Amino acid sequence: MEGIYRFGSSAILALLSLFAPVKPMVYSVLCFILIDFISGVAASRTTAKREGKRWYFESFQAWRTLHKVGFTVTAVAMCWIIESCLLDFMTLNLTKLFAGFICSVELWSFLENASQLSDAPLFEWMRKYLHRRIDKQLNG
Repeated sequence: MEGIYRFGSSAILALLSLFAPVKPMVYSVLCFILIDFISGVAASRTTAKREGKRWYFESFQAWRTLHKVGFTVTAVAMCWIIESCLLDFMTLNLTKLFAGFICSVELWSFLENASQLSDAPLFEWMRKYLHRRIDKQLNG
């Protein structure tokens, strides 16, 4: 039984060591998702309070965020496998591009939440500015 335990522990640690270089990117993505979740809950509460409605925490939103975390971490790991094991003869930076994309989307969502929370012109201006820049890049 001890031999099986040692083999299982070794296999799990070997698999985890494969993904050790990706750890900072995973932590960054998780941090951005957590900040967006917290600001989203606060924005939802503030909006309900302004409208005079009763606010309550919906577990559906938390489960949706957990699903997003699971899929995002899996996708980052898959990008790393492609980049490091399958196409290691090329310099793609696929993992960094994907993690950067996810962090950018979460930043966009945070800016929307921040503009709802604070009514500060800075956040509204940043959201509109980013929207114009993206439209300009996409539409030429």
